[in-house]
Amino acid sequence: MTLAAPKIPLPGRPKDLEKRAAILDAAMRLFPARGYDGVSMDSIAQAAGVSKLTVYNHFEDKESLFSAAVGTCCEQMLPTQVFQPPDELPLRDALVSIGRGFIDLVMDERAVTLHRMMITQAGQDRRLTELFFAAGPRRTLDAMEAFLQHAERLGQLRVPHAGHAAEHFFCLLKGIRHLRVLVGLCPLPQEDERRAHVDEVVDVFLRAYAVPARLAPVPAP
Repeated sequence: MTLAAPKIPLPGRPKDLEKRAAILDAAMRLFPARGYDGVSMDSIAQAAGVSKLTVYNHFEDKESLFSAAVGTCCEQMLPTQVFQPPDELPLRDALVSIGRGFIDLVMDERAVTLHRMMITQAGQDRRLTELFFAAGPRRTLDAMEAFLQHAERLGQLRVPHAGHAAEHFFCLLKGIRHLRVLVGLCPLPQEDERRAHVDEVVDVFLRAYAVPARLAPVPAP
């Protein structure tokens, strides 16, 4: 099922932008804390310090607000620009930057709580899970696929299927630690653990997909 992009008005005045940011901030706090069904547009308005009418002026309904909140959270911690590094940046550095941003995103307390909420919704509200996947995981996978395709055009990678490779990269990053965190078996990893894990995953990924360096010609005797 292909989801149409939510119709979200684009405010122009600075005051409108501030109110929209306040609404999104409230949504990013309330949805993970209370669950989708436990949040109303009234509660969002109250938490944001705006009127309910103002919320509806920016977002058509609760679904579009939820989608925008998920997308905004992802953009804050894993901005689009990280997938569009300058061509002169070494490939490994670019992958490390993406990996660190992704780990910080999925290991953020809000994201963990939101994932738990979505698990409880599994099989109950397909529309909500589709909105979540499109605004979060799908966005990230598409951006990574485009990054890998560009790296292949530059001759840095050999990627038979960029979409699959993107999935492999993020699954390696999440690993079993993310599952343990989700089910409460271990705490969120510390900064040094995250960095070491990202470095290891990037090295594994490059061993699988990097184009081998050309052998230097053997000098004539």
